[in-house]
Amino acid sequence: MRSTDPEDHDAAVPPENDPHVIERESYGGTRRSPEREARLARRDAERPPRDQEELQHRGPTDLAESGPRLNRLVFGVSSAVILAFSLWAIFLPDNAQNTMAAIVDWIAENVGWFYVLTVTVVIGFVIKVAVSKEGSVRIGPDHSRPEYKLFTWVAMLFAAGVGIDMLFYSVTGPITQYVEPVNEAPRSLEALREAVVWTMFHYGIVGWSMYSLLGMAMGYFAYRWGMPLSIRAALYPLFGKRIRGVAGDVIDIFALVGTVMGVATSMGIGVVLLSTGIATLIPGLSDGIGLQVSLVIVAVVLTVAATRSGVDKGIRIVSELNLWSAGAMMLYILVFGHTSFLLNGFVENVGRFLWTTPQRLMQTMVYEDGGSAWMGKWTLFFWAFWLAWGPFVGLFLARISRGRTLREFVIAAITVPVLCDFVIVSLFGNSAIFEVLSGNEKFAQLAMEFPERGWYALLEMFPGATILIILATISGLLFYLTSANSGAMVMSNFSSSIPDPSEDGAKWLRVFWSLLTALLTCAMLLAGGVTTMEYATLIFALPVTIIAWLVMASFSKALAMERAAREGGALPRTPRSSAPGGREPERSWRQRLASMRAYPSKQTVRKFVDSTVEPALDEVAAEFRRHGLTAELATATGSTAGSVDPAAVTSRTLVVTMQDDRSFHYQVAAVQRPVPTFGGRQSQEEHYYRLEVFTQTGSAGYDVFGLTAQQIIDDVLDHYEGHLMFLQHASATEASTVLTPPADGAAAV
Repeated sequence: MRSTDPEDHDAAVPPENDPHVIERESYGGTRRSPEREARLARRDAERPPRDQEELQHRGPTDLAESGPRLNRLVFGVSSAVILAFSLWAIFLPDNAQNTMAAIVDWIAENVGWFYVLTVTVVIGFVIKVAVSKEGSVRIGPDHSRPEYKLFTWVAMLFAAGVGIDMLFYSVTGPITQYVEPVNEAPRSLEALREAVVWTMFHYGIVGWSMYSLLGMAMGYFAYRWGMPLSIRAALYPLFGKRIRGVAGDVIDIFALVGTVMGVATSMGIGVVLLSTGIATLIPGLSDGIGLQVSLVIVAVVLTVAATRSGVDKGIRIVSELNLWSAGAMMLYILVFGHTSFLLNGFVENVGRFLWTTPQRLMQTMVYEDGGSAWMGKWTLFFWAFWLAWGPFVGLFLARISRGRTLREFVIAAITVPVLCDFVIVSLFGNSAIFEVLSGNEKFAQLAMEFPERGWYALLEMFPGATILIILATISGLLFYLTSANSGAMVMSNFSSSIPDPSEDGAKWLRVFWSLLTALLTCAMLLAGGVTTMEYATLIFALPVTIIAWLVMASFSKALAMERAAREGGALPRTPRSSAPGGREPERSWRQRLASMRAYPSKQTVRKFVDSTVEPALDEVAAEFRRHGLTAELATATGSTAGSVDPAAVTSRTLVVTMQDDRSFHYQVAAVQRPVPTFGGRQSQEEHYYRLEVFTQTGSAGYDVFGLTAQQIIDDVLDHYEGHLMFLQHASATEASTVLTPPADGAAAV
């Protein structure tokens, strides 16, 4: 009978004959011929990552850059496309407008279904991620936490993803859908019920689902696996190292051009609306193209000034001001407007939206007379608008969302800003509908033919109209500045190669894109105004639909790796007295009491690492090597997690190489924490140190200070056994095992 004692077993069965060792060599053994190794090396050079280990170690290496630099190909091609389009619109405005109108008609007739299908699948995908167990995965290491407070974060979400165009369409949209509906009798009761809901639908969950998809994908690969914050990095699991070349440049060009078109469209609609407001406030000032171009110039100057302050100052401050001003404007309309009608309408609008959205999502108006033309002007335009804005807003949201879980990110993005959208659309839309129902036909025609005038005409009907118009104009200006400011930052990032996701593109590059976007905005104003902007958005957003499908496929592969790691780690393993790997090792009651009252200093922790942790890891590493595995113990100075003094304590990382599969990492690193003041605790020090265990995805969340060498060895083996179970489960479920954090685990720290 085989002995259960580990030492007896080691003595009785040599490693080379141990069936457990032979089985595990399928994960990490070294018995391969040189010819096979050469073939594998050639194949591995270009293939996509197969598991989180490769995503961790190959990704940052394959996509590594020497530092922030201009991507000349992306910058040059994108600039040339935008400049050529702008010159075409300026010098041949009629030709540009007619050509784009023909292209849009063709898209609406032949490709509209693809837009509809894409956004529907995107919504289903992000909701599935949020409700799945993988929704608890963080945009960053497991131990990371949000950088911004909830209010500031929500304000930045709202302000970046909501443009001034929503104010523009909040009046003309409901009135048009009531007076000239596509699938109901004009001015019927059903058309009245549907009027505001259609605009809520166009400004609802679809856009924020697109932002969520691209934002969480880019943030996940950047902050969890140490890759650049870019679209191409989010596609690394599909294309591997090849995404760094021409394929990645093409994707970045499409994303950048679509972003510029989307931002320019919002800016163009914004200046049309703002010029009307300013002309209303200043008697004698003529509203027209001259004032609109002047506003573009003024706005660019303010945007350039704001972009120089970065996210933490300019964008954050303007975002919070934007939210407060929008809230004040809505409160004014609710209090001084038809309050009961507005509140009743809001409740019914939201209920009808929730009930009918699944049906609307797949509605292509194929059976309605003039359905394709209506889709091109309304639903397809808005879907293209959100697709064009997707990379822009997604990158910005990822930039501000490090440390949040995927579930938190998605739920917040598709609820809080969407609810704000609903409030704005419902209050403005129902106020406008009330006027039409009261018989104000002149207002109805004005709102449909000249939306910007209709919006301000509505504001003039409220008591204290001048105050409301000033407040609305300020709110619109803040919407405009926030989108332009964050847009310039994102454009500079898309046209650069930036290895560190916390950095942004060069300031001069932000200024350049601000100026080029302004030129494009003026060009489209000259070539037909808002209609031309709608055409351009619908056309240039088409390639972004392909990017959305690729991102979903790539992110699905990464989440499958997360799922395999979670399920594999939960499989039954060899029982022993301590808790399973991934949970804190079992301590004696004396050790538990001592740890509750211990707040060790830097010097104490350093001594413990030298006297206990390092010898224990050395011993277990030697045993791994005796069993034919490649094991190394690395010492790193300056990787102290969460410490303000990076060189305070050196970390120890045990790495067992598994070749084609994810290697095993067990890192012990010091984390600085403030000394608590509760319980009458008196201490001369403000901080103490915890020795936490880190795997490739972050901290396991427990402290090993005070354990014996044997307890640390047991904890290593628990983690190693869990790692083998993960590899076994990944193989059984045909899931990849390798993505790729940094080689020494430092990025996770």
